[in-house]
Amino acid sequence: MAEVEKTRYSDAELEEFRQVILRKLEAARADYELLRDTITHAAGNDTEDTSPTYKVLEEGAATLSKEENGRLATHQLKFIRNLEMALVRIENKTYGICKTTGKLIPKERLMKVPHATECIEAKEGRLK
Repeated sequence: MAEVEKTRYSDAELEEFRQVILRKLEAARADYELLRDTITHAAGNDTEDTSPTYKVLEEGAATLSKEENGRLATHQLKFIRNLEMALVRIENKTYGICKTTGKLIPKERLMKVPHATECIEAKEGRLK
């Protein structure tokens, strides 16, 4: 008898994925808050007591650091949104289904990248 290909993950598997995503979401939100605090409270290491030459150099470095932290914060927000959308797909019972091929994304991939919406084959095909 031929084995029937699964078309979606079971409720128990979806709950397992939900727990993984919730843990990652909690860590991602904490990282975002840290980045945001770093950007908004950068005055902690002020340059008021340094010579003018060092002050210019430190202000330049601080600006670069703020820009990099801003990019990291933006990336982190996108990651958080992707995780939140994965939770919606779990609620809709569409989680783990490749949006390109309609096949199930392997569980191993979803455990590593729980917000994935495509299987590796579809993603690699899109990148070529």
